[in-house]
Amino acid sequence: MVAGSYTVEIESSVEAKRLWNATVKDSHNIFPKIAPGIVAGITILQGDGGVGTIRQIDFTAANKEFSYVKERVDKVDEDNFSYTYSHVEGGVLGTKLASAQYQAKFSPKAGGGSISSYTCHYDTLPGVDQDEAKTEEIKSKSTSLFKLIEAYLIAHPTLYA
Repeated sequence: MVAGSYTVEIESSVEAKRLWNATVKDSHNIFPKIAPGIVAGITILQGDGGVGTIRQIDFTAANKEFSYVKERVDKVDEDNFSYTYSHVEGGVLGTKLASAQYQAKFSPKAGGGSISSYTCHYDTLPGVDQDEAKTEEIKSKSTSLFKLIEAYLIAHPTLYA
């Protein structure tokens, strides 16, 4: 078993509060809208979006590795735009990973805009080695998804204000 982590940090001209509102508070609506070729839908299975909420993200056939993942909200800090969640089922849990926990944080930047950071802490299953190429691919996909959200918010400046 290997314990590992990675972080993706992205500067944006979009304010932290708008990114927070779009990607955390309304992710179940915005992700399928801006990435319909990847995200088929997001369903809240239990809860109201706060701590303990369970949601399922269903992926399109474009994702060859898995069809869904269930996430549990672990922490929400709206004042500091920080959100922590764990995968509890699906994805690569049970095939490659024993656990995966994520933190998204949106920090206002002096002079406007923001810095967004996404950190993943994971434990691989016994016998599964850390795959740096796969980690880089995941980071690239995360950045691409972020850029879709950013472009959508720039094109719609009054949304999520």
